[in-house]
Amino acid sequence: MTIFKDLEFGGSRAEGDDLLGDAYEFLMRHFATESGKSKGQFYTPAEVSRVVAKVVGINGQTRQDETVYDAACGSGSLLLKAAAEAPRGMTIYGQEKDNATWALARMNMILHGNETAEIHKGDTITSPKLTNGNRLSTFDYVVMNPPFSVKSWSNGLDTEYGRFEYGMPPEKNGDFAFLLHALTSLKAEGKAAVILPHGVLFRGNTEGNIRRELLKRGFIKGVIGLPANLFYGTGIPACIVILDKENAVSRTDVFMVDASKGFIKDGNKNRLRDQDIHKIVDTFNRQLPVDGYSRKVPMSEIADEKNAYNLNIPRYIDSSEPEDLQDLSAHLHGGIPNHDIDALQDYWDALPALKDALFEPLRQGYSKLRVDLSEVQDYALNRGGLEFMRADVEQVVDDWFAAHRAALLAIDANTRPNDLVRTLGDELLERFKTMPLLDEYDVYQQLMSYWNGVMHDDMYLLMTELDSGETWATAAKPRKTIEDKERKLSEDPDLEIGAGRSKTKFKMDLVPPDLIVARYLADEQAHVDELNAKLESASVAVVGHAEEHGVEEALLSEATNDKGVYTKQLVSAVIREANASGDCETLACANAALGLVNAEVAAKKGAKEVQAALDEATLQKYGELTDEDAKSIVLDDKWHATIAAKVDSEVNALTLALVARIHQLGERYAETIGEIDTQLKRLEARVASHIAAMGIES
Repeated sequence: MTIFKDLEFGGSRAEGDDLLGDAYEFLMRHFATESGKSKGQFYTPAEVSRVVAKVVGINGQTRQDETVYDAACGSGSLLLKAAAEAPRGMTIYGQEKDNATWALARMNMILHGNETAEIHKGDTITSPKLTNGNRLSTFDYVVMNPPFSVKSWSNGLDTEYGRFEYGMPPEKNGDFAFLLHALTSLKAEGKAAVILPHGVLFRGNTEGNIRRELLKRGFIKGVIGLPANLFYGTGIPACIVILDKENAVSRTDVFMVDASKGFIKDGNKNRLRDQDIHKIVDTFNRQLPVDGYSRKVPMSEIADEKNAYNLNIPRYIDSSEPEDLQDLSAHLHGGIPNHDIDALQDYWDALPALKDALFEPLRQGYSKLRVDLSEVQDYALNRGGLEFMRADVEQVVDDWFAAHRAALLAIDANTRPNDLVRTLGDELLERFKTMPLLDEYDVYQQLMSYWNGVMHDDMYLLMTELDSGETWATAAKPRKTIEDKERKLSEDPDLEIGAGRSKTKFKMDLVPPDLIVARYLADEQAHVDELNAKLESASVAVVGHAEEHGVEEALLSEATNDKGVYTKQLVSAVIREANASGDCETLACANAALGLVNAEVAAKKGAKEVQAALDEATLQKYGELTDEDAKSIVLDDKWHATIAAKVDSEVNALTLALVARIHQLGERYAETIGEIDTQLKRLEARVASHIAAMGIES
């Protein structure tokens, strides 16, 4: 707090006027990461909190006077994410057992502008603070990430507060105690989302009976399976159980999502990506069936004798990858099985000409390659219609960006970047839903990765400058790099002018130098590239000569240093010795080496001078930029071009994946067993003849 109290947060609107609160979240997240299992459970990862907040039902229509409650609120991050889904906020309630963590939650509420939030201290199960007599207070929404499988949950439990009418949870496992607490804390039309270990879905005995009663009464709306190792306090996979009292009477199914495979590695933990969050939320809120990912499971199927109210997700959703089977007939008689080719139908739908270009019929049920395996990549990238698909993808991105260019151009101090990128992302995702082959969520991730890495910072910089009465051109101007001599730290410069002590280092936060060069100094860059190519050739010639004549016991072994490289001083010394001794062969070789060294030095000097001139011209161009220039460069050359290139890279990656699969199939069935057997016999005969030639009896 001492560090933050003197900082200016006038430009913090880039995070919804909450830079201080988000800095606090950042510190807590890193504390959770480094605390490990002993303390990390107080913090729910922000990505998981976003999923819980969005699937519980809080949205743009949620009123400010509606209530949200977390009975095991930890540092309060889950509560804050849930309340933030309502445009005008919500009335927040919570309880936390640990005193130190309760203090974190109170501070977190204050720093995020929720000073009136009621965060109580105490054990939620044995001593709930939000009660009406011997009944629990009720709320519109409950979100919770309680500690998993608490063994001592019932210690000191004197009053049930009406929580266990559907069964008493087992004495040594508190998962259902928290779930039933959440259910009892809901109003008649309330909704809850609770993070729990997968065991609550399938464990039997008392827990199985409770689960059956909840299902029969229609309280369980859905289950979302999450990847393993997301949480700081445990590495086991968890799930989100969604409760809904409003439509319980008429509920005839449970919507299940298996999101266990959608994540990215982040250090020693897994993390949900933006695309994973969006896909989970879209799928659940729209109740969309997706093969191998989600389905609406009828209650009759759940209640069937073979399932007996077991909610283990793999019983209902098969998310396993199809097995890559070996075809015995293909191994015996040759050919690639048509069913393996047909399994790539998504590619053939997008690239219809490519299938016929690569394959031709061989016999019933089997085909063969028309081209050599070495040519498959060339056909896929250049001769299979990929250019048409790329053009279609580029057009979609162009149309999308054109539709939002005016909004991006209108950025000012009052812009809400998070709302803006939400609109951009949702619209981009929608436009790519009908694009064959490409997964719209992969495209969405490309935008969000660029937003998180670059575009958000650009937005913040522009908003700060515009808030101060400056312009886009001002925001694009270079600044000197930050140097901290005491800690021996410095920024990596984007451009360096001068040399030695007079060298000046510049940072270009908004417009990188390569964009200026590409737009205004392309000819000069081409000249630099030409000289660098000549330098490369000169260097290769020197290295080649040294490798032939400068090695040990060669003519110029004394002309190379410890790294086997010629130096002008050493080569000159060899020339002087050869002159003195009359060694004409060494003299000629050394003079040739000296000529190559001098040519390399001259090429290096020429390239350096031209590069310095280009750097000077680049720096000068920044000073000449108009506001319209800066806007065009940032919007068109930077944002639009980069996003288009990233989306195109998705097309390229998919095409290379197709090439890899075709290579795998081609190599797998390249030779029949008979051909391999013939080759084996031929080799055995050769070995036998060699053994006989050596006079060894077999």
